Amino acid sequence: MGDVLAYEAELLGLVREYLDFAEFEETVKVFTKECKIKGKPLPKPAGVSSRDSKALPVQKDLLTAFENGEQKVFFQLWEEHISSSVRDNEPVAQKLEFYLHIHFATYLLKHSVGKPDKAELEERISHFKAYLETKGAALSQTTEFLPFYALPFVPNPMVHPSFKELFQDSWTLDLRTRLEKFLSLTLKARQTPQLLTLFKENGQCNKEMLQHLHQQLVESEHRTMTCLKRFNKMQADYHNLIGVTAELVDSLEATVNGKMITPEYLQSVCVRLFSNQMRQSVAHSIDFTRPGTASTMLRASLAPGKMQDVPLLPSLDYEKLKKDLIMGNDRLKAFLLQALRWRLTTSHPGEQRDTVLQAYISNDLLDCHSNCQRSVLKLLHSKSEVVRQYMARLINAFASLAEGRVYLSQNPTLLRMLEERLKAEDKDSLTWENVLGALQKFSLRRALQSAMIKDGLIFWLVDVLTDTDCLSDYTLEYSVALLMNLCLRSAGKKMCARIANHVLKVLSDLLGHENHEIQPYVNGTLYSILAIPSVREEARAMGMEEILRCFIKEGNAEMIRQIEFIIKQLNSEEPLNDSIVSDDEEEEEDEEEDRDIMEADLDKDEVLQPQLGELAGEKLLTTEYLGIMTHTPKTKKKLFPGVHQSIDEPLQRPVTPGYHRTVY
Repeated sequence: MGDVLAYEAELLGLVREYLDFAEFEETVKVFTKECKIKGKPLPKPAGVSSRDSKALPVQKDLLTAFENGEQKVFFQLWEEHISSSVRDNEPVAQKLEFYLHIHFATYLLKHSVGKPDKAELEERISHFKAYLETKGAALSQTTEFLPFYALPFVPNPMVHPSFKELFQDSWTLDLRTRLEKFLSLTLKARQTPQLLTLFKENGQCNKEMLQHLHQQLVESEHRTMTCLKRFNKMQADYHNLIGVTAELVDSLEATVNGKMITPEYLQSVCVRLFSNQMRQSVAHSIDFTRPGTASTMLRASLAPGKMQDVPLLPSLDYEKLKKDLIMGNDRLKAFLLQALRWRLTTSHPGEQRDTVLQAYISNDLLDCHSNCQRSVLKLLHSKSEVVRQYMARLINAFASLAEGRVYLSQNPTLLRMLEERLKAEDKDSLTWENVLGALQKFSLRRALQSAMIKDGLIFWLVDVLTDTDCLSDYTLEYSVALLMNLCLRSAGKKMCARIANHVLKVLSDLLGHENHEIQPYVNGTLYSILAIPSVREEARAMGMEEILRCFIKEGNAEMIRQIEFIIKQLNSEEPLNDSIVSDDEEEEEDEEEDRDIMEADLDKDEVLQPQLGELAGEKLLTTEYLGIMTHTPKTKKKLFPGVHQSIDEPLQRPVTPGYHRTVY
């Protein structure tokens, strides 16, 4: 009871605040009256409604000051009503404030009739300089804002190519819209009653957090058990090895003293060294009378991948599988797609994975060779978002393997289906991410490159890369890498020449992006398109060399060398040589291929979890869909070794990010 009395006034205030917020006007009157009768301490309301009434005038005053160019009034209100924690820590607020300073610095140039007042203009420019040297310095490493640090020093920014956009009505209108939206959200956020905030933070969130932590605990326990088994095995092997080593040292010492080592003794040592499964066969297969036989056998047994034979996975009934993928309910479809993908991603590279893939292909798992109205590929257009996502994940897994890409490329409609999904799905969804990943891997094949260029995918990619804030690291990396692969072709370069200014602006912004994994692909794209004379002219006009030299000062050695190649290309006067990469050469480039790389992102953030008693993964496949001899082991076609180039030069051959990371 003592605790209640200690916090009674505050608790009553919270109840009163919430009733006010929810507009229970009569209830508030009765509540206030009863508190007064009982002598309960009820603090004066902070006034949700009063804050509500203040929010609109403040917002109106800020927008009026913005439109009239009243810099001092605006920033006084800004600092008074937008909390310092938001202004200093929120990236959206920091970026908006930077552009607001640009707006007020250039206001007189845009709105003065005739020449602007020189003294006032100098004062505004001086204020902008002071901002850049103090609070604005935090954004000096961001490519988006880098050109604006030169604004105070440009004599006539209205005619400068880098700043023309600032003096267009559309730029000011867009900034006003962003400001209005920001003020609405920020000022409205302050109106939320404390009681509601407490409930959100400590009610629903706790439930979700507990579920998430429980899932993490189960996964951690599984990983712990796996690691413990490996540790125990390693520890046993270590003790065994120490014992054998001690014996061998004693034997070596004995031979120095003239004692002979018998073949039987060597045989017993080898049996102890080899794994339990191999002991009997090894004991009888080694000829100890031939020098070097034992050591050769030992090295072979310890070679990577040779410690033990990896068994083939059980055969499946593909007819039943495909029937349920087409006719089953959405949950079953999703579980089957997940299990089939896991077979590919978790199988051991080599014979086991090759056999899985060959079984999928020979049984035409995805109906790539089928003309039926209802096929497995049509799951890409399922009404269920989970089914679409898991279908996209499976296609991405197929596309990660060279043989899988060959199989997928044999369906004439699949590429168009993926392009449609790419434009239809939300950019922050895993479906979109996996469709993009598959298309990027498709771009290793020349015929598919040509089709994507013809479909205008370059224009779409450039538009997507204009705003990278909504892209994950994976989608950003694969988008830029796809753009580069398409721009390596002369047809792709010519497409870029049609929107040269837009492409060059996007690429110059990406040069300084915080995700350094994209730099090789940005450099490769720039180097490729600068082979077009008209693109070079546009790049020179927008001061591309100065922008590139800014990054030379801050980049690493590899980046610097690549940029030097780009600058050399920028300053060259050579015409485009179409014969180097001709669009007419449509031979399928089997030697094009990167090696198979199955990236971990294929299995990340699984949204599908089995309930109690539900089968999933390999257990689902081997319990419900066991088949007889559907494996068709096939010798994997030997790919030509990839053509490697110096890391000093920008990329000039198609790659995938997964393979590029592994090699370089």
